[in-house]
Amino acid sequence: MLSMLAQSVQQFLPILILIIVISFILARLPKVDLGHSPAFIKRRAFNWLPLGLTYAFLYMGRYNLTVAKNALGELITNADFGTIFGIGTWVYGVSFIINGPLTDRIGGRKTILISAIGSALANLAMGLVVYSGSPDIVGWFILCYAVNMYFQSFGAVSIVKVNAAWFHLRERGTFGGIFGILISLGIYFAFDWGTLIVKNAPVYMVFFVPMTLLLAFAAIDYFMVFDSPGDTGHRDFDTGDASSGDKGPALSAITVGKRMLRNPAIVTIALIEFCSGFLRNAIMHWYLIFSKQTGQMTQFIASNWGLANCVAGILGGVFAGTLSDKLFHSRRGPVSSILYGIMLVGALIAVPLLTTPMLGWVVSFMVLSVIGVHGMLSGTASMDFGGKRNVGVAVGLIDGMVYLGTGLQAIVYGSILPSGDAAKDPANWMNWPLAMIPVAAIGLFLAARLWNAKPVPLKSTLPHFEATESS
Repeated sequence: MLSMLAQSVQQFLPILILIIVISFILARLPKVDLGHSPAFIKRRAFNWLPLGLTYAFLYMGRYNLTVAKNALGELITNADFGTIFGIGTWVYGVSFIINGPLTDRIGGRKTILISAIGSALANLAMGLVVYSGSPDIVGWFILCYAVNMYFQSFGAVSIVKVNAAWFHLRERGTFGGIFGILISLGIYFAFDWGTLIVKNAPVYMVFFVPMTLLLAFAAIDYFMVFDSPGDTGHRDFDTGDASSGDKGPALSAITVGKRMLRNPAIVTIALIEFCSGFLRNAIMHWYLIFSKQTGQMTQFIASNWGLANCVAGILGGVFAGTLSDKLFHSRRGPVSSILYGIMLVGALIAVPLLTTPMLGWVVSFMVLSVIGVHGMLSGTASMDFGGKRNVGVAVGLIDGMVYLGTGLQAIVYGSILPSGDAAKDPANWMNWPLAMIPVAAIGLFLAARLWNAKPVPLKSTLPHFEATESS
């Protein structure tokens, strides 16, 4: 156990150094002065940090399935994994029909608690299935993972709903970078901590550890996380998004949903994120499985996949957020277009490099791009165009499409990728990068259509501060 802890600390050190360096660089950039007091900035940090870490540990309790699949070998085949993950992600996507409006109604504070506790119990159930040695492990995993993903679906809606009231439109690119960092940390926890766990402890512990962490952070969130500045004694303020000045009666979820579907920007974002969902998990899940089955786990990127994903995701999130706020005046389309261009080039290059060690570096740049896009659109543009009042429905639509895309890729890849002895030859995996190319091209085309898109706020009666750049 002490050896596992030492390895974990050693691996986490480069990530910590990277975050410190990025924080220093961002602190030296010109700031958007919105009149926030130092006390408000401090309280906001105490709000989003535990909330964000809860979201990261939700990722750990979601992607631990991939680590468990590798550890369990042929007890879960590639086709089985595609079915388990595909059904789970479709449950995740469809759940937003209920959970998005519910989050708008009861607030993100309550729903993050529901998410953490529910996912913890689902992970407990999966761990018990492995512990019991059930002969029907695939059937039980289909059920338990679907339940897990229902509760997981509250996570993104909750974090965006809460932070929509705490971040002005002009600050949200920076929050998009934070969102990318949190996703990246969760992926690191899932892949690298998860791999350390299965190497040093029984496989079922890869489910019990995130269960314990989620329950601990649910307790922390109960005392630390609140829905708006007004709930903590600070002044609520005009966030400058699409719902600014909307003081009318609350609309039904159906009415809000219809408005969202008539908004070309939100529909385009949702379609882009469908492509992002396909590509993100096509890269992150299947590269690790590809490396395991083709005997390439000794290569640097494969053997440090969680670390590589984390570093790439942090850089992608910060790159996207900083460019959006500083260069493109808080427009999300230009950065998304650039990152989708990188993904398309990466998918094209991956074809000739499939059997070479360079493949790992290519897919790492693709991870940088897809996490950057996801932070910009699901984490940031959903707040901008949905507005803080109806952001739950907006995130539900957008992030739901992410996981419908994820579900499609799981079923597609589960049926077109090799298995058994055929999977040992990297050349037999050519369908893997080929299937990414048209999806990346469609995503790039759609992202380019958002180049000049910005929300149009109503006139607000809340306090408003003129945003200026200051050193």
